[in-house]
Amino acid sequence: MGATTAAALIPFGARIAIGDVRQALAEKTAAELGGETIALPLDVTDGKAFAGFLDEAERRLEPVDVLINNAGVMLVGPFEDEDDAATTRQLEINLHSVIHGTREAVKRMRPRAAGHIVNVASMAGKAGFPGATTYCATKHAVVGLSEAVRMELRGSGVDISCVMPAVVRTRLADGLPETKMFKSLPPDDVARAIVAVLREPRFDVFVPKSLDITGRIARLVPRSASEWFVRVVGADKVFTRAHSGARADYEAKVRRS
Repeated sequence: MGATTAAALIPFGARIAIGDVRQALAEKTAAELGGETIALPLDVTDGKAFAGFLDEAERRLEPVDVLINNAGVMLVGPFEDEDDAATTRQLEINLHSVIHGTREAVKRMRPRAAGHIVNVASMAGKAGFPGATTYCATKHAVVGLSEAVRMELRGSGVDISCVMPAVVRTRLADGLPETKMFKSLPPDDVARAIVAVLREPRFDVFVPKSLDITGRIARLVPRSASEWFVRVVGADKVFTRAHSGARADYEAKVRRS
């Protein structure tokens, strides 16, 4: 999803620095994207490393105008079966990294009274889904973090947006079932939404946009009614019926990354 977003931004003149813990993959992606795209090593769970990444990006390109916090992982299964290592890994990558990146971006952007931070959360940041409890918790936290920072940045000239897509067809979605009413999205949809919000800033970015209407209705009706709707469309089974064999390789890589 990060590579797709980068590719969507290049036609608008963006000079991009890709940060990834897998340096070889980052360099390969940067070479494929072309232009002035560069690849830098980055462990997003390390606050000092995040600051160093931005320092180097600014040294080689220019002051950071846009930071997109996109890194995320998901480990699924019954909550009571999740071990501490799985919980910690998701908190480190999905939440701590966003805190590190957002803080470092604010430090650079506020003095210039310009900039835009994009935090990629999930629709799981607006509702809870069985089978992905800790993932939902991290994404709820990203939404809350972004809302609080938005209030702190009011009048500063710095924008912040929170992107909340449905399930996106990346490795993170390996083995997840689809239903007629609950289908995954191609990464291009999220990339286009990010490009659009950078051109016309706003805070809430739902992908697809219909999720916004669905969420508004869910908040107006009793909880029992909204939970009934989730069951009817099969959203409550998306993570509990994940195919463990199809997810094995992805989840193993998350644990040892």
